[in-house]
Amino acid sequence: MIRLLKAGLPPVLFGVIMLVLWQVLTVAGGVPSFLLPAPSAIADAFSSNVDSIGKAAMATGTNALIGLVVGSFLGIAAAMLAVRFEVVGGLLGALAAGAAAIPIVALAPLLNSMYSTTTDLPRRLVAAIVVFFPVFVSTARGLRQVPRVQDDLMTAYAATGWQITRTVRLPAALPHLFTGLRIAAPGAVIAAIIAEYFGGLQHGLGSRITSAAANTAYPRAWAYVVAAMLLGLIFLAAVLLLEQLTRRPRTTLWRST
Repeated sequence: MIRLLKAGLPPVLFGVIMLVLWQVLTVAGGVPSFLLPAPSAIADAFSSNVDSIGKAAMATGTNALIGLVVGSFLGIAAAMLAVRFEVVGGLLGALAAGAAAIPIVALAPLLNSMYSTTTDLPRRLVAAIVVFFPVFVSTARGLRQVPRVQDDLMTAYAATGWQITRTVRLPAALPHLFTGLRIAAPGAVIAAIIAEYFGGLQHGLGSRITSAAANTAYPRAWAYVVAAMLLGLIFLAAVLLLEQLTRRPRTTLWRST
């Protein structure tokens, strides 16, 4: 508990101080709301639109979650193939680098024009593409850093390539995998929101932000931005929790021996 307080108290205090300064500067300085609304105005807008914010966050979160799951699965599978087959590794590495270099602002309109505007598929595809690269790179690096003696031992036991990957390489690569997921999880939320700026269904956080800003409802637009930040933090917290759950069995086994 004391360790958690030491780790969590400084950022909380920093955030509170920044909010107080933000409130004082915007109110005392008479900053127009279209430049920067006061935190109190944003909080009022959030509480007044909590139902619509929740529905928009659910729509964006669903797209981001599906993109995260699909992109992670493809990234892990591609990393396993890349490590298993050297030629495939070169091709997938170049493909992953090319996918990471595609800007979302160019990809989202293209996918929206390819598919119907009544489906969320383009947003999910954008999120999956954004997630794929960090998961692929991190997992591939972890799979390649297995100690040589363990690989040789499994080979001596006549283990197949899949058995070596499943029993030795994947468990050893978990820290690297979760490093990629910590980057990819908030990135999926960001990608889903940005993809909503370019047409399609108007029910997510991105479309609500642009709609509120277009109607000069700037505190409400910032309320949706706050919801997007919270959604990204929830995704990151879920990955951190999953990482802790995967570490427990190994720690328990080590203690029991």
